[in-house]
Amino acid sequence: MDSSYSSDQQSAAKPRVSPDGAPLVNLEGKLFPPVPESVEKTGTSETVLRDMALKLSSTVPRFTTQWAAERLHLPLQLTEHLYWSLKQDHLIEVLGQEGPFSYRYAVTDRGNQAAARSFEICGYVGPAPVSLKAYTDALHLQHDSRPQLMLDEVREAISGLVLPEHSVQIAALAALSARSLFLFGPAGNGKTSLGRMLHQVFEGDLWIPHCIAIDNSIIRIYDPEVHEAVETDDSNSGKIDRRWILIKRPFLVAGGEMTMDELDLAYSQSMRFYESPPHLKANGGTFLIDDFGRQRIEPHELLNRWIVPLENQIDHLTLHTGQKIQIPFKLMLIVATNLQVSDVADPAFLRRMGYRLFMDKPDAESYAKIFKRYASSAGTEASDERIKTILERYKRESRELRASEPRDLIERARDICRLHQKPLQLTDDVMDLAWEGYFGNAPT
Repeated sequence: MDSSYSSDQQSAAKPRVSPDGAPLVNLEGKLFPPVPESVEKTGTSETVLRDMALKLSSTVPRFTTQWAAERLHLPLQLTEHLYWSLKQDHLIEVLGQEGPFSYRYAVTDRGNQAAARSFEICGYVGPAPVSLKAYTDALHLQHDSRPQLMLDEVREAISGLVLPEHSVQIAALAALSARSLFLFGPAGNGKTSLGRMLHQVFEGDLWIPHCIAIDNSIIRIYDPEVHEAVETDDSNSGKIDRRWILIKRPFLVAGGEMTMDELDLAYSQSMRFYESPPHLKANGGTFLIDDFGRQRIEPHELLNRWIVPLENQIDHLTLHTGQKIQIPFKLMLIVATNLQVSDVADPAFLRRMGYRLFMDKPDAESYAKIFKRYASSAGTEASDERIKTILERYKRESRELRASEPRDLIERARDICRLHQKPLQLTDDVMDLAWEGYFGNAPT
């Protein structure tokens, strides 16, 4: 089957299949990675698979084919093919037979020496890798197969925020198109919350590989610290290529701690394999750059880093050998800042952002609505008179309204009531203390 994917409109009913390993096929209306029937159909060099099998085997005194197949995430018959090849090269020896396509083995002295040399090149031991092409094809196919988003779905997902209708429309357009979104405006008015809520709109799970191979280099993709695995149907478990894992669509946040080095491959000198950067782990999902402009790198450096991925939906990463590789950039990038746009972004970068949304401070009516809604969720009531008093105090102290402050004030009121062992009530005394505890001593 032709593996090209020139049109984003290609139907999910006709999944594209890569000739080097059929990354995903359609089964009962769902995409899944099929079990490779041969080494050739893994899409990975047999040399890489042999080396990985040998390294794994050298970590134990003796083993069975079944044991190795479970750890390499390869079919039993294919695993046995690899070990029979290693036996013919006198790198392992047969100790006995366990069952069909399963033997007991031990590594020879020659095999241990070969494994040690392989460990010097790459220290990775674990699920076998897939090819970069298979990963790219699978990611594009799953992106193209996503269901069409509806405005009401986006509206429901962000209903926890009080936003003007034009803001809802722009947020929906960004989600619908999966284009990037630049959020700017005063702090405390829901930019980060909007980014998190928009991610919830994207339904469906995502197949990603445990790792990919670039010649003898291994790049780990699946990270249990950031990816949430999804259980698969046991009835289909024997049909699934276990080198892939089904996850919820990823959501990653990078804040002020982000450095330029973190946006490239991280090579471990001790383990001798690569950890993928956050935006590669976020592929198929959402990557939120929060507090943009407050990172430990100059904003223009970060902007220049993202211009090519935003323009072409590809990124280029560098191996420690200096080799450049091209990876897909298929995610929704959300950038949020409370700094002046002119201080952190130039026109060339802004042109490449799909949508821009200014999130201003709320007016009195919106503030009152936010306050009432949060009070209700906290199990209490905020009267019109109570909110009027609070708004007057904002005006008296020349404070700007912020959308996050109803929550902050009510939470401090909750702390006060808990301290005095009484139910949450937004009385004058409680709210005065909550105000002082949040803002500090008001100017007289």
